[in-house]
Amino acid sequence: MELEAAVWIAISLVVLYLVWETVSPILSPLILAITLAYILYPFHEHLSRKTGKRVSAFTMTGILTILTFLFMIGFALWINDVKQSLAYYIDAFFRWLLGFHLPPAIYELIQRLAEDIPKRFEEYVLGYTYSLPKLSLQAIVMVFAFYGILVNTETIREEVHALLPQDNRELAIKLLNSAGRTLHGLLRGWLALSILKGVAIAVGFYLFAIADAGGAIAAGIFTIIFELLPVLGGWIVWLAGAAYLFGTGETAAAVVFALYGAVFVSPMPDYILRSRLGERETGVNALISLVGIFGGYIAFGFVGLIIGPVALSLLGTLVEEWKKTKEAASTSGTSS
Repeated sequence: MELEAAVWIAISLVVLYLVWETVSPILSPLILAITLAYILYPFHEHLSRKTGKRVSAFTMTGILTILTFLFMIGFALWINDVKQSLAYYIDAFFRWLLGFHLPPAIYELIQRLAEDIPKRFEEYVLGYTYSLPKLSLQAIVMVFAFYGILVNTETIREEVHALLPQDNRELAIKLLNSAGRTLHGLLRGWLALSILKGVAIAVGFYLFAIADAGGAIAAGIFTIIFELLPVLGGWIVWLAGAAYLFGTGETAAAVVFALYGAVFVSPMPDYILRSRLGERETGVNALISLVGIFGGYIAFGFVGLIIGPVALSLLGTLVEEWKKTKEAASTSGTSS
């Protein structure tokens, strides 16, 4: 029996290794497909009541395919401009930040980030620049996975619940709920809104002639990043754009752009949608969120913006359950 168990363990390990080697190259598009499906599922559910589940999934997948195709064309056309603009904006941001009277330790940390982040980003962008065929294959995987998830959402949900262990089912459900709350707040809340704000900034930068197409896209990317970070926000980007217009003598345009930024980027949307999005995190939770976002990005790339906060949320749930178990054990020990 022991030999048979060892053989099955060895076979299982080999199978898991082969599966990992097969899935790991397309892990990023799969995570992106899951993310998009999670964000857009309420729209799919609403549309499926009128058209049916498959028609709704096919329609949304068709729209996603067109947008992905347009994105790849824009990526190929503007990647060099976006890269140069992002490098310029990053350098300007860190120079502005280092201009404050900061403690030596924080000053040194920011200086290291100012040197490291542009290098990492350039390597990341160049990796995709020279592998557009690979990017195309990943886009195809993402689109098909997105359709499959939308069509089989109920089946996937049932399979996940069926796999939960019976002994620790309550803990497993709590972990799922914790991940769900984090995903709901991060994806359907701040991430979706941050992307819309990034689009608004990009359109504003281009229409007000603050930057060319590549620079406008870079400004939109910066807005998304700042909106995801605690304390900071997209107001930094539109304020910089208004200051640029004011510095060039276009006072009226600066005022109009500032109003545009306040209404469509920050703070007006935050006040209007706060009841749906929830409060932005502060204190220790803000620090954990910051670590999750930056640590996830460094470890996993852009998909780490999702993986990092969710992983820390699950860790927080496990710690809370461990504390409750320890307190219960200590209470029962005292009473006995």
